[in-house]
Amino acid sequence: MDWLLSFPHLNDDLLRNLKKSIDEGFRAFTRASGDSIEAFFDPLRYFLIHSERIMTSTPWPVILLAVAAIAWLASRSWKIVVGSVVTLLAIGLFDMWDDTMKTISMIFVCTVLSIVIGIPIGIAMSRSDRLQNTINPILDIMQTMPSFVYLIPVVMLLGIGKVPGLIAVVIYAIPPMIRLTNLGIRLVDRDVLEAADAYGSSNWQKLKNVQMPLALPTIMAGVNQTIMMALAMVVIASMIGVQGLGQPVLKAINNQYFTLGVFNGLAIVGIAIIFDRISQAYGKRLQRHLQVIHG
Repeated sequence: MDWLLSFPHLNDDLLRNLKKSIDEGFRAFTRASGDSIEAFFDPLRYFLIHSERIMTSTPWPVILLAVAAIAWLASRSWKIVVGSVVTLLAIGLFDMWDDTMKTISMIFVCTVLSIVIGIPIGIAMSRSDRLQNTINPILDIMQTMPSFVYLIPVVMLLGIGKVPGLIAVVIYAIPPMIRLTNLGIRLVDRDVLEAADAYGSSNWQKLKNVQMPLALPTIMAGVNQTIMMALAMVVIASMIGVQGLGQPVLKAINNQYFTLGVFNGLAIVGIAIIFDRISQAYGKRLQRHLQVIHG
């Protein structure tokens, strides 16, 4: 009975020693490998700095015209074009333009990285059930892990700054890209694949000319979800030095500045709506186009 009552505390010393050894091992690893890890991520730092510089130095009328053109090409809807332009004008009128451009550049870089990393992993998962069964639990952990936890190892490895925040955002936002790429390719009709085999297509030709085009609407849904999750991480990433709309929100929380927090929060919502409407409209256009071709 005494053993049962003391059960939760039997291994306190063992657990304490285990935690201590893991922490000391991780600190030793960061001291020994920190410089080489930082050097490895230097290209990423340059990419982010240059994209941010381009966004902040470009005159606002050019940005508005570019956003309007992208919205029109993606959606062919004047409502989405006008809504995007009006939202950005409102952000500029409330003196949040520079922070918004920094946030957009961060989201752009995160989305590009998620696409470059996520699509090949999704393709590999679609070709192997064993790999899918191995990666899916990892993705489950990534999606259920509290977002603050991502900051701990990244900050210990790279310190505080833009790149650690970028890496944390990518880790948080990439699972939908991987999952929906895998799903989209697996949902391609088997009859279409058999027809491609009948014409003597190689695996690469089937992937490039059949599977990827047909899976593109689902992949675009993955891009949409990745953007939304990256925007959701912006405020949290501001805690480790990521500039943009998240920092004024964090400042408002710390100092109880109600209007500062609300305005910048609404700016994040506005950007999210713009990205969401444009990407969803483009995905729907792709789906209609493919239905016309194969219908």
